[in-house]
Amino acid sequence: MSDEHLDTSLPLEYQRNQDRLTIFGFWVFLAGEITLFATLFATYFTLQHQTAGGPVQQDIFELKGVLIETFVLLTSSFTCGIAIFNMRNRNKGAMLGWFIVTLLLGLTFVGFEINEFVTYVHDGATLPTSAFLSAFYILLGTHGCHVSLGILWGISIIIQLIRRGLTPMTARKFFVVSIYWHFLDVVWIFIFTFVYLGGLMK
Repeated sequence: MSDEHLDTSLPLEYQRNQDRLTIFGFWVFLAGEITLFATLFATYFTLQHQTAGGPVQQDIFELKGVLIETFVLLTSSFTCGIAIFNMRNRNKGAMLGWFIVTLLLGLTFVGFEINEFVTYVHDGATLPTSAFLSAFYILLGTHGCHVSLGILWGISIIIQLIRRGLTPMTARKFFVVSIYWHFLDVVWIFIFTFVYLGGLMK
């Protein structure tokens, strides 16, 4: 696309009208994701006391491990923000470096979550044990699957940036995946606060 179609007064990812529309469309998509997670939270809160004589929150939740997961994921949000800062300064090398760190932190988070689930199952807290555990695993598993998808999506964006360079189109794609990543961090804050901390304080 030629320069006359670019509004260079705007950040790189907003310079083309098509990219601005795409970013707006992604915010609309996130509204659907909010509805999905709101439904899962509502289901969890409805069923959290339906333990069928099985383990309750205080029996399985360990604050130390959850704090580590939280620190790792929130740190990844910070490094993602640094990557966006470098994108807007046209520093592709630093942008890619910080985003790779972001994805590695995301992978670390997923690893901790898988280990957490394995520990729970080993302790007898399985998906069919109770309605509480079913709702818990589905909520946490849905979030974990979204993080895993974000990692794969981020890898594909890195490949495009290496092949095509930093252009308004690749900047828009990178910005969209960063919005998605921050969204998942916000969802995790709600999980940490209302599922883990709320469960431990009961």
